[in-house]
Amino acid sequence: MRTTFNDATVRLYHLDDGPEGGAAMTLFYGPLVEALELAAQQPEALQDGLFIATDNDVVAYLDLIGQ
Repeated sequence: MRTTFNDATVRLYHLDDGPEGGAAMTLFYGPLVEALELAAQQPEALQDGLFIATDNDVVAYLDLIGQ
């Protein structure tokens, strides 16, 4: 992720693995630091499908935190 400052505006979303490629459900839109806090509160099973998007990049939540 190229944009990494705490106040960067990001979209936290969950991408499910549905039969037609899945659907993205936005969980939060706002500062990166808040998105990370919200993502950490989600069940482990849900965290695997979480992604964080900035205006110039997308990264899987678990990759971002190093898991």
